[in-house]
Amino acid sequence: MLENRPRLEMLLEDARALGVTDLFVQVYRGGRAWFHSSLADPEPYGSTWRSGEGTAGDAFSALIERAHGQGLRVHAWVNVLSLSSNADAPILRDLGPAAAAVDQKGRSVLDYPLFEVPEPDRRYYRMGTPALWLDPAASGVSDRLAATFAELVERYPSLDGLHLDYIRYPDALPFSPSTRFGVGLSFGFGAESRGRFEAETGLRAPFGSSLVNGDRWDDWRRSQLTRVVRRIAEAARSVRPGVTVSAAVLADVERAYLVDFQDWIGWLDEELLDFAVPMLYTRDQRLLRYGAEEMSGLAAERAIWVGLGSWLFSASPEQAIAQLREVAKHERLGSALFSWDSIRESPELRDALAAELSRE
Repeated sequence: MLENRPRLEMLLEDARALGVTDLFVQVYRGGRAWFHSSLADPEPYGSTWRSGEGTAGDAFSALIERAHGQGLRVHAWVNVLSLSSNADAPILRDLGPAAAAVDQKGRSVLDYPLFEVPEPDRRYYRMGTPALWLDPAASGVSDRLAATFAELVERYPSLDGLHLDYIRYPDALPFSPSTRFGVGLSFGFGAESRGRFEAETGLRAPFGSSLVNGDRWDDWRRSQLTRVVRRIAEAARSVRPGVTVSAAVLADVERAYLVDFQDWIGWLDEELLDFAVPMLYTRDQRLLRYGAEEMSGLAAERAIWVGLGSWLFSASPEQAIAQLREVAKHERLGSALFSWDSIRESPELRDALAAELSRE
């Protein structure tokens, strides 16, 4: 809707019908910005509509103002460590190729064909999400991201929140449960990152076929990702105290922690995040129930909004309703629907969700 003004009216109309409280609007993806930015590629911003001069009259500020008029909160949704396929992203251009993720064999994702695992390993592994990924431990990455999102928060004084997506290390399928097992494919093994680990711990970093200090290495990578979250949260809150910080996270806590080094429960415990949105996207209703029950047992359950993959049920809205009802059994859990585009494109799904949510 930032590039097509009539879609703003559609969004607000659907928000009223669905009775939602918050909108997550994507404004940064692949190192490209849909807001006026001096640090990211601003070309997409140039294609957004305006009602006046400067950011006071741009599409995002107008959306925030209109949403607030309906009592809705607006969160700027940003893809943090994935640059999609944009090898020309300013952050990579300015920091250099060492900012890109490197696997344990020393291969940069910049050299992966179409950002997929190269041969001969491709016979056995696939990227979980093929993309150009940044290494959270690489020099300058956390500072540049924090500055970029602080700029975003500063430009929109009425913005309610900052929502972090792709805030994790990349992974490959099948998943590697830990470096010490010596199986699978993992990332973050750039020479600079390994050097930092060795300087900070006094231990040799695993690399290639070496499994030495695998558990300590995994702990260190986990701490580097947490460091990125902390830098972004601190920068955003220093610009505007009270702005909420949230993140889309992996719903499987064990996979998040061991495979992608995403300690999102720890982020909630440390109040780096105000809330988390675990992406519990599944067609399996039993698995949905198991996940909701697990989350409702966490100490941080009040800060969890279960992400539901509503787009999966455009042809079977009753299943989307069943998932909403399952989460609603746990009164302290919130829910988030992904995504508005898919709901808008399926009138049957939209009407079924609106009828269900109007009953609450």
